[in-house]
Amino acid sequence: MNTNASSLRKVVIVGAGAVGATFAYALAQSGLVEEIVLLDRNEGLATGQAMDLAHGYPFFQPVNIRSGTPADYTDAQVIVITAGVKQEPGESRLNLLQRNISIITAIVHDIVAHHARGVLVMVSNPVDILTRVALEVTQWQPGRVIGSGTVLDSARFRYLLSHHCQVDVHNVHAYIIGEHGDSEVAAWSMTHIAGLPIDTYCRLCQRCSNWAAERQAIVTAVRESAYHIIGYKGATHFGVGMALVRIVGAILRNERSVLTVSTMLTGQYGLRDVCLSVPAIVTRDGVETVVEGRLHDDEHAGLAASAAVLQQTYADVMARGTAN
Repeated sequence: MNTNASSLRKVVIVGAGAVGATFAYALAQSGLVEEIVLLDRNEGLATGQAMDLAHGYPFFQPVNIRSGTPADYTDAQVIVITAGVKQEPGESRLNLLQRNISIITAIVHDIVAHHARGVLVMVSNPVDILTRVALEVTQWQPGRVIGSGTVLDSARFRYLLSHHCQVDVHNVHAYIIGEHGDSEVAAWSMTHIAGLPIDTYCRLCQRCSNWAAERQAIVTAVRESAYHIIGYKGATHFGVGMALVRIVGAILRNERSVLTVSTMLTGQYGLRDVCLSVPAIVTRDGVETVVEGRLHDDEHAGLAASAAVLQQTYADVMARGTAN
């Protein structure tokens, strides 16, 4: 149980780059919080971003935006980590991951040292691996350390389905599960429109000439969205910023929302000792319950394969760290 005695809705954002600042901007306009604190190892960047955002005070609901110090971890209700380094030319994925693990480990040790009582949300990529690292460093209850996971991927999935079916996106319920990455799985068995399973709905609306091909095209578009955006503009940050507002809002307001955040599985879906995304009930304390739905056989196999990818990557990077 979150024992934070402070009633202040305070969010600390670690990393004041594009993702962290965009999230802070969206969060400030949401009216959800009373205080937003930006931290970055480049203190000038955090100060500059906070000043720039603060100049918007006349345009949104009252909120205190400032740069801070690790002491701010103590009474924050939510701590969101967006910090990390970019891949250098010619650098291997494992070496990049090792560098990010070092950064995240140092930040999380600082969070623990300051007796933080809130929920920790990991955003830095690869988010599933780094969520597991953060959880192991904190030794907190599993649900209290979560990753942004496939919340944005699921939003992309819903958007593409709504566009294809010509239905308001708010009436489309659909999830991407597994890794936030290439092995992610579209849970068609959990996809509904107007209370109808997607296959049933599509037979009624008769918009598809080849539904199997359309399904695959949608899944491919979801999986490759980030690559296309990065190719066009160099980075993704608007979508993830809005996804983080959704996650943090569910925590701050104790909404009990079902979101596909990355969380440690302890036997659900036949998996354990891996952080990945499945539908979960998110409360003020983080993940309360994993919603274990009934998947089609191919989806279950895909989820297991996704978990295996993450477990192998974690084992490889841990072995590399030990060798070094």
